Amino acid sequence: MPRLFSGLELPGDIKGDLSSLEVPIPGASWIEEDNLHITLRFAGDIDNRLANEFAEELSRIDLDVFELAIEGVHVLGGNDPKILYAGLRQSPQLEALARAHERAARSTGLQPEARAFKPHITLARLRHVSIPDLTRFLQAQALYRSRAFLVEEFVLFSSKPKTGGGPYVVEETFPLRGSTYVHSSLGD
Repeated sequence: MPRLFSGLELPGDIKGDLSSLEVPIPGASWIEEDNLHITLRFAGDIDNRLANEFAEELSRIDLDVFELAIEGVHVLGGNDPKILYAGLRQSPQLEALARAHERAARSTGLQPEARAFKPHITLARLRHVSIPDLTRFLQAQALYRSRAFLVEEFVLFSSKPKTGGGPYVVEETFPLRGSTYVHSSLGD
C-alpha cells in the first residue's frame, strides 16, 4: 500500500540555496536537500487501484506552465513552533493547480482535504526548539527571496508507508501545457 502525495519538485539550484540556510538550532531537524518539495495534495496510504485512479485523474489536468518564487521564511505552530518553512510568492496559477489536484483526489474517492491549501516548502521540523535561536534565524532570513523559476510539471511522490518523510520517490511525472518534459508512467 503506497503512501502518495502530489507535488512540485524544485530546481537543483533552488534546493541548494534553501539547504544553505541550515544552521544549528537546538530542536530543529532539517530536511535533506533531496527531499525539499512543495506538496499539492496528500493522498495518504492507499491501495494500488486507488493509486492508479488518482494518477489517471492527475494526468487529465491541463494547465499552463507558470513561474514561481520563494518569499520569506516562517514558522507554523504559534507559541510551540512545529515547522520551519519557506513561503511562496502569491500565485493564482499555483492555486489553480492545487484546486485541480483536490478535484482529482475527490474524483477518485479520497476524502476532501480538511485544511486550506497553504503552499510552502518545509525546511525543518521543530520539537522543543530553542525560541531565541529560532527568532534570530527568522530575523536573519526575513527578506529571503529566490529567483523566479519555471514550473513545467508536477509529480506523484511516494514515501515510506505509515511513516511519512523521505526519501521521496517520484512515481510519475505530469507535464503542464507548454512544457518541454515528456510524460512517464506509474511504475516505470
